[in-house]
Amino acid sequence: MHRFFLKIAALLGALSVMLGAFGAHKLKEMVEPATLSTFQTGVTYQFYHALALLAAGILYKRYRNKWIIWSGGAFIAGIILFSGSLYVLTVMQATEKVGVGSIGYITPAGGVVLIAGWLCLFIGIPASRVSERNEKDG
Repeated sequence: MHRFFLKIAALLGALSVMLGAFGAHKLKEMVEPATLSTFQTGVTYQFYHALALLAAGILYKRYRNKWIIWSGGAFIAGIILFSGSLYVLTVMQATEKVGVGSIGYITPAGGVVLIAGWLCLFIGIPASRVSERNEKDG
């Protein structure tokens, strides 16, 4: 599982850099500053959580438990929901499509999933060395 998280984290990190460059060089010519800010928020959160997924992949090698797995899954799902919805909103605003209301509900749900990922990561790291030994024995 840790290799999967590491590979996805690398791809999401690379995609963050590409989207950030697109936003800085081309998108700013196409949309209003507020829309560009929305897009940039998606890129920023995607990059931060790609790093969090990288950490989950590294930590899973040492702490093999369901919480670390759930953490990584939540980071992936949260990026898709949170950042993805902001990218869709940007495209809809750039193309002057109306009816973006329902997409806006996905963003906070994605944020909740990202928070859940952090909480699962917290729970997945044992509180003491005794916990680590018990995991190895069990």
